[in-house]
Amino acid sequence: MLHPARTLPSGEVRAAAGMSANIVPGSLANDLATAREIGANEPVSTNPSFAKGALVAAAIAPGLAPYAGARVGIGNQFEAGLAYTGRAVRADMRRSFGDGPWNYSIGLGGSAALYGRQQGSDLPNVEIGSLKGYGFDVPLLAGWESPGGIYKLWFGGRGGFEHINIERLTTEPKEGVGGPIGLDANRFFGGGVVGMATGFNHVHVALEASVSYQVVTGTYNQTNATVRGITIAPATALWWTF
Repeated sequence: MLHPARTLPSGEVRAAAGMSANIVPGSLANDLATAREIGANEPVSTNPSFAKGALVAAAIAPGLAPYAGARVGIGNQFEAGLAYTGRAVRADMRRSFGDGPWNYSIGLGGSAALYGRQQGSDLPNVEIGSLKGYGFDVPLLAGWESPGGIYKLWFGGRGGFEHINIERLTTEPKEGVGGPIGLDANRFFGGGVVGMATGFNHVHVALEASVSYQVVTGTYNQTNATVRGITIAPATALWWTF
């Protein structure tokens, strides 16, 4: 998310640009590695283990991606935001509470999943270029700011849902098998986030990390599969407020 708990004053705008990563340790990494081994020999696969890796690649999308976004204060401690995160565009609205060094906020975000500049989640016949979907999330944050806003700290939780599908995947004929393959999946996630920013005047550098538990259920090439596990998402951005 890369924003503090306190919302911007009415009419103030914050632009941000940086990088983010999505890391899949443990079972999710094993699912993806196994699918790559299978895909090297079976590009068109109905193996349940390959289906698990396909869900990880499409729904969780591990790898590196650019981050760009902007937020604007709209009065009465409300704030709106728009961000591009590599594989999705997210718009949100939130409200903060408190007028001292400590602030709290609650928000609601909606996202549109799409193919983006994401590296690290490629699999044979999982054509991320045809991916589309939608989702929503609810973030709850608490945060502290020093006088003058030189230092900003925030932490909290975030949970949500996403549905994705890939309607057309090109396959190479193999032993009489060919044609389009479908992928359809639902992802549920929840976890914690912590971040900090430091700077002066109108420029800050922000760092944030989130840890989430993910559950993805779906179908790849008419093969049902479920994957679950922990993901780690560090991110950094340069803020410019005006």
